[in-house]
Amino acid sequence: MLSIKDLKISLGGRTLFENASFQVNYGDRVALVGPNGAGKSTLFSIILKKLVPDDGSVQRDEWTMVGYLPQEGEAVGNETVLEVATGRATILPQLEHQLKELETAGDVSSPEYLEAHAKHDALNDPQVEARAMKMLAGLGFRQADVHRPARDMSGGWIMRAHLSRLLVMEPDLLLLDEPTNHLDLLALLWLQNYLKNYSGALLIISHDRQFMDEIVSQVHEISEKKLIAYTGNYTDYLRQREERYEQQLTAHKNQQKEIQALQEFADRFRAVTSKASQAMAKLKQIERMELIEKPTAPRKPFRFQIPQPPRGGQRAVTLEGIHMAYGANRVYSGLDLTIERGERTVLVGPNGAGKSTLLKILAGVVEFQQGERKLGHNAKIGYYSQHRSGTLDPTRTVLEEVMAIATTLREDEVRGVLGSFMFRKEEIYKLTGVLSGGEKSRLNLIKFLVDPPNLLLMDEPTTHLDILTVESLTLALERYDGTLVFISHDVHFIRRLATKVLHVNSGQITPYTGGYDYFLEKTGALGDARAALTAV
Repeated sequence: MLSIKDLKISLGGRTLFENASFQVNYGDRVALVGPNGAGKSTLFSIILKKLVPDDGSVQRDEWTMVGYLPQEGEAVGNETVLEVATGRATILPQLEHQLKELETAGDVSSPEYLEAHAKHDALNDPQVEARAMKMLAGLGFRQADVHRPARDMSGGWIMRAHLSRLLVMEPDLLLLDEPTNHLDLLALLWLQNYLKNYSGALLIISHDRQFMDEIVSQVHEISEKKLIAYTGNYTDYLRQREERYEQQLTAHKNQQKEIQALQEFADRFRAVTSKASQAMAKLKQIERMELIEKPTAPRKPFRFQIPQPPRGGQRAVTLEGIHMAYGANRVYSGLDLTIERGERTVLVGPNGAGKSTLLKILAGVVEFQQGERKLGHNAKIGYYSQHRSGTLDPTRTVLEEVMAIATTLREDEVRGVLGSFMFRKEEIYKLTGVLSGGEKSRLNLIKFLVDPPNLLLMDEPTTHLDILTVESLTLALERYDGTLVFISHDVHFIRRLATKVLHVNSGQITPYTGGYDYFLEKTGALGDARAALTAV
C-alpha cells in the first residue's frame, strides 16, 4: 500500500530523516512515535505529497485512497455540520472540478485521478447522509446540532465533523494526527471501538498511550533520523525498545573489549620479530570490523520530588445551592458539592455538559448568580487552564519565571524540570512574552508543580505534552499530597490518578467513589459506546 525507501529530508537546515525506510500494508494499524520535532508531521506531509523529500522513494499503490485528519481543524464556510460530514458543500464540488481538469489533461489513468474518483464515489453515494448521521451521533453530536452552521461551533466540534466525513469515505489508508484531542471520554470510547474494526490501514500520531494500546499492532519510532519498527502495541514497544537498547549496548561493549584486547596484543608484540606478523594480523582484524556504535539510551520520564503543600482542612471546598447560567443557557440549578482533602477527582461527561464551568466555579474565577462557595481552612487554590497565560511576567525569561517561585529548588533542578517539559537548551532564556500558547500552558503547569497549592484544579493538563512529558507529569502528581480535581480525556492519565469520578451531565453531578474502571462498570459506558457502534 505504502512504501518509503532511503528517505532523506532536511528542513530549516536540520536533517530529520536520512536513509529511513517505512512500509504500511493493507489492514496495518501503525503508531508513529518520537519526541516533538522529530518529524512525525513531516512524514505525514511527505505521504500526502505536500512535501517532496531530498532523496529516496515514496510509492503508493495507485488505487489507494488516503484520508487525513490534521491536528488543527480545517476552516469552514457557511455549511452545516451535516454538510461538513458529507462533504457535499465543499469537498464534492472540489473533487468534481479536479476530475474535470484531469480528464481534460488526459490523466484518467493517473493515481491522482483514481484517488479523486474513489473519494467522489464515496461522497456521492445515496447512503452518505445516513452514514454521516450515524458517525456524528457516535462522536457525540445531538440530532438538533447537525443542521447548525458548523462555524457557530467550537474547533473541537468542527474537528469531529471532519473526522465523521473521513469515516464515511472509508479511505484505504487513514492518517490521524492526535485524533483524541477535543473528544470527551464517551466519544473517545466510540472512536476506539470503531477503529478496532476499521477495514483500512491506520497510521496514527497520538500522545494518548491507552488509545494506542487499544488500537495499534505496530509502532514505528523516529530515532536518530531513522524509522525503527516494533511489533505490538505501545506498551509492547516500550519493553522491546528497552531490550533492543540493552542488546545493542552489550554488543558495543563486547566489541570494544575485543578491539582493546587485539590492540594490546599488537602494541605488545609488533616489535617482537617472531610475533610481528601476528600483531599485524590483529590490526587488520580491527580494520575489517564493522564498528557497532554506542546506542543512545531511550528517553525516560523525568522524576523529581514535588514540594508538598501546606495541609488544609478536611473540606477543601464546598458549593451550596449554586445557580449558574450564561445568559439563557442554564448550566447548574441548586448544585451542592463538597471536595474532601486528599481526593483525586476527575470530572467526566460530554463536551458542553459544564465540566470546565464547574472547575471555574470551584476556582472562583467566574461569578454565579446564586448560592455559596466556601473554602476550607488554610486553602491555597491553584487553577490551571490551557487558556490562562496572564500570570506570566512577559519581561522574564522562562528560567527566571520558574526560579522566582521555586524557592526550594536549585537552578540545576529547575533546569531539569524545564527540560522534562520540553524547554531545552537556549529555550529557557526565551522571554515569556514571546512564547506560543502551548509553551505558555506548559510553563504555567511547571509553576504549579514547583510551588503547588493544596487544592489543584486542572483543565486538560496533558494537552500540548508528548507521551514522555505526560508520564513525567503523572509521576509528579502521584507524589502530590494535596487535593486534585481535574478534567482529562487521557484514559491512562485518569487511570493512574483518579480515586473518584464525578459524572457531569445536563446540570446533574453523579459521584462514583472509585477509579475510572469502577465508573465504567457502574455506568455501562463501554456498553453505550458499543451500542452506538452497532448502529453504524
